[in-house]
Amino acid sequence: MRTRTWAPYALIAPTLVLMAVFLVYPIASVGWFSLRQHTVTQPWKNGFIGFENFRRMLFEDQLFWQSLAFSAKWVVVEVGLQLVLGLVLALIVNETFIGRGLARALVFSPWAVSGVLTTGIWILLYNPSTGIFQQLAQWGIGDPGTSVLGDPATVFPATVVTELWRGVPFFAILLLADLQTIPNDLYEAASVDGAGRWRQFISVTLPHLRDAIVLSTLLRAVWEFNNVDLIYTLTGGGPANQTTTLPLYVARKAVDSHDFGYGSALTMAGFVILLFFSILYLRLSKFGSRA
Repeated sequence: MRTRTWAPYALIAPTLVLMAVFLVYPIASVGWFSLRQHTVTQPWKNGFIGFENFRRMLFEDQLFWQSLAFSAKWVVVEVGLQLVLGLVLALIVNETFIGRGLARALVFSPWAVSGVLTTGIWILLYNPSTGIFQQLAQWGIGDPGTSVLGDPATVFPATVVTELWRGVPFFAILLLADLQTIPNDLYEAASVDGAGRWRQFISVTLPHLRDAIVLSTLLRAVWEFNNVDLIYTLTGGGPANQTTTLPLYVARKAVDSHDFGYGSALTMAGFVILLFFSILYLRLSKFGSRA
């Protein structure tokens, strides 16, 4: 009886140990540093200061609120557009046509490219001297020497387009996989009942894709909120901090300024925000239920 009681716990013990080492300990460590003054360049000032970092963050740091607002805007715009465009691509490549295999490969290929390499490609495309806008100017469209990444009016849409190129295939891949599990009998029955293509999409396709959409949007929202590589290498958070996300601000404080205490406080703020909205989103979407 004792063996039967402890056997399940013994089997999951390795997983619990790994979770404690790679999940619990880092979170606890960051939480501890967030309550300290810990600056590498001024070690004589290091020590426990309680919630001073959080007070400074909430009431004195305007860039924190600016970066948080931009992060929210970035997540909403990117995830929304990626979902819509990814669903459209998934529906297209789910159809039977000549060259479908090649079309799927072309659609999915940007997902295999790293964020830094993606940035390199689009920096070349946006180059004011040799890029696509210079070519358009030679054709009489727009002004020569246009720098979309240096103009506050165009830097956000230019950055959005760059991330869309990389992010849309994620939704297309995941939604296509779920589309292929929908039985054809459902569409045939709907067609017999007089439902057109649009009605079949609303009544058959979307309900079946609900859990896949919820999961993919949640995962992508977390990834986009934590996006650092693409924005850092594309704009550096500029111009004038217009594209500075909260994780990028954390990197500046912790890595560039060596202020690990304040950087940890910013990290804890991002962690709590993501945790709260993830739980709220899953509860409101009723993820996993078939009701």
